[in-house]
Amino acid sequence: MNIKLIAVGKTDGKELNSLIAQYIKRLGFYVNFDFEIIPDIKNAKNLSEAQQKEKEGALILKKLLPTDLLILLDENGKNFSSEVFAEYLQKHMNSGVKQLVFVIGGPYGFSDEVYQKAQGKISLSKMTFSHQMIRLFFIEQLYRGFTILRNEPYHHR
Repeated sequence: MNIKLIAVGKTDGKELNSLIAQYIKRLGFYVNFDFEIIPDIKNAKNLSEAQQKEKEGALILKKLLPTDLLILLDENGKNFSSEVFAEYLQKHMNSGVKQLVFVIGGPYGFSDEVYQKAQGKISLSKMTFSHQMIRLFFIEQLYRGFTILRNEPYHHR
């Protein structure tokens, strides 16, 4: 199984990018992982929230294959402990899914079309974090999930 993370907008901080790169490298020992950035919408300040979501949504949907399983990182999604998230990953690996795609949307969330295409939603916290920080947190949780599945000492139970 492949895992892809799609995120809208670039990450500005060098330190944050460095940490993200470290966890992406670590993930490579467990799974084929791809991290794709959708560039910020040009002239977004001239667009309504709905128009911005529609444009971002169209770009997100273009990145998907028909066989992809789409999961949105969304504040209204399901909450998991790290252990239960690891089980969630294992369930999808066992199901024969070719590619599991997680998406971090733009500042206003997702378009209706993206919500309709999605097969699930996950919330990382009830707290609000920047879209840039969520990238690091989520990639770290993917790494943690795989170490849990392998009974490696990274995660202390």
